[in-house]
Amino acid sequence: MKIIISHDVDHISAWEHSKDLIIPKFIARALIEWCFGYISTSEVKGRLLSVINNKWNQIEELMEFDSSNSIPSTFFIGVMNECYLAYRKDIASKWIEKIRLKGFDVGVHGIAYNSFNNMFEEYKTFKKLSCLDTFGIRMHYLRTTDNTFQNLARIGYVFDSSEKAMKNPYKIETMWEFPLHIMDGYIICRNQRWQNRKFKDIQHITINYLENAQRKGILYFTVLFHDRYFSDTFKTWKEWYIWFVTYCKELGMDFISYRDAILELDNLM
Repeated sequence: MKIIISHDVDHISAWEHSKDLIIPKFIARALIEWCFGYISTSEVKGRLLSVINNKWNQIEELMEFDSSNSIPSTFFIGVMNECYLAYRKDIASKWIEKIRLKGFDVGVHGIAYNSFNNMFEEYKTFKKLSCLDTFGIRMHYLRTTDNTFQNLARIGYVFDSSEKAMKNPYKIETMWEFPLHIMDGYIICRNQRWQNRKFKDIQHITINYLENAQRKGILYFTVLFHDRYFSDTFKTWKEWYIWFVTYCKELGMDFISYRDAILELDNLM
């Protein structure tokens, strides 16, 4: 079993949220987690400072870590705004260039999911900004309808990773669907918007996911870790990601990109 790691970029800065309620919710979340003993006082202070300092992404830090650990991760960048994804296209373009210059792949963090025309416009916008001819997508909040995957294939995406299921990759016309197996928030936050699990419990759940995937013969185990959480202000999240990478290496598992996985899958067909 090989590991595919990807990162959704939901936020670039705090101040891009001046017209929504994300900052008050962010502060309330920190206080709830602190009151229940899941984060420290220093983490709360650090999160408040991140708002003042307008630093809500950890893309550079995460690229440095992934690079040093030979992880060919994929970063999904948004080029439309909705559901608290609020950074501008010119900001997206700057980060797409930075990520590619560091040797990482980039794809669309999709907003449009229920209108073919809007989905196609999003595809064209990303293609223009990235200067890429082929790329993949993951939907923001994993939003889909019965027609989403078929439309993505018709539009021309090489792969999608928006279905959450313990399944192997499969083809929809010419597009590969890579089901998502672990998302950070789903195992660290149990049915809530805030952290409500301790580190040892999260480790145990992660190991169960990996063992279950191996029993089911999963070829490519896909993991989503949001760049924002690679920070000492989200200590449990950051430590979990570092532990996960180390644990997989100790098991002798290889890390692979979506693109290289597609090459392997196409050769098997």
